[in-house]
Amino acid sequence: MISIGPGDGALTLRTGVAGRASRTGHSLTIGFDAWRADIAFDGDTPVSVALRVDVDSLQVLSGEGGLTPMTGPERLVARANALKSLKSSAFPEIVFRAGGVSASGDGYRLSGDLTICGVTEPHTVDVAVDGSTVSGQSAVTQTAFGIKPYSLMMGALKVADEVVVTLEASVTVS
Repeated sequence: MISIGPGDGALTLRTGVAGRASRTGHSLTIGFDAWRADIAFDGDTPVSVALRVDVDSLQVLSGEGGLTPMTGPERLVARANALKSLKSSAFPEIVFRAGGVSASGDGYRLSGDLTICGVTEPHTVDVAVDGSTVSGQSAVTQTAFGIKPYSLMMGALKVADEVVVTLEASVTVS
């Protein structure tokens, strides 16, 4: 088994904006400072993956778009709103467990369960392997996990329901 975390790469989440006033909002790039993926192998073949993310480690890295550039204090407000939407005090971890790993193209397809805010749903992620670099991205629909996307102005500006999670890491298999 090997483990990877923030020292090996980045786990990020990208949001979009929706609603009639979407031009005024920022699309966010959010990073997580505390996460760990444990990958179990049978010989050289991965057979399971378990990813745990500490929700409180969420940091708003940037905000693109909007009427004005996003400021530091606005990033802090966005972080607080994201933690509230994710109910981080009640559900401090996001967990993905893939017991099904199959070869797919230039990498693997991970099939398992994703748990966010105490709700577990089946989820599949395709990861590419290029030398020692593993990368993948997956769309997640917030409402499928009981998350109400943050909104302002009676819903005229809101975070898009679908967010995209991206992982890129260096993995050394010994």
